[in-house]
Amino acid sequence: MQHTALPASQTLGADLRALRKARGLTLHDLSETLNRSVGWMSQVERDLSDPSITDLRYIAKALGVSVSMLFRHAAAPAHEAGYIVRKNARRPIGSSVAGLVEELLSPDLTDDFEVVHSTFLPHSRIKDPVSRPTQEVGYLISGSLEITISDRTHTLTPGDSFRIRGEPFRWANPFPDPAVAIWIIAPPVY
Repeated sequence: MQHTALPASQTLGADLRALRKARGLTLHDLSETLNRSVGWMSQVERDLSDPSITDLRYIAKALGVSVSMLFRHAAAPAHEAGYIVRKNARRPIGSSVAGLVEELLSPDLTDDFEVVHSTFLPHSRIKDPVSRPTQEVGYLISGSLEITISDRTHTLTPGDSFRIRGEPFRWANPFPDPAVAIWIIAPPVY
């Protein structure tokens, strides 16, 4: 993922560092809790390494915050706040190494649902099934994506949509092009 030049207070790493310090934790403390190296955690805080969505869930839990807090948008003009999210104001969450990068499209998480822009990189897949108490609908914009809901695997192409009602699911993009989907999740999980 390519980093844009944001002021230090607007980067994911700066937010994580501030949260860690506010809780009186050292890099060593947090790294030990996460079962990760101090070097890796330091690189994340300096925006030199991108944590995966799974890493972010563990980090958020260890810091006592919701993952949604890490999806913070850049400040919007007062007349747009809570209504409009500009493309260049969204912060990507995830890692190209893990194969999935997501951006929160909803202005905030005060509704009964959230809308996420998901990019599944070529030849990537989630290892473990995800199971959460939600209803989810996805719409594939581009590329192709395999989604396994319960034990049924479906291949999606642009224009296809799907629904998940709390069933365990997995995704895979064994194809040579990225797959891009819009994902609606209720209630919000981030």
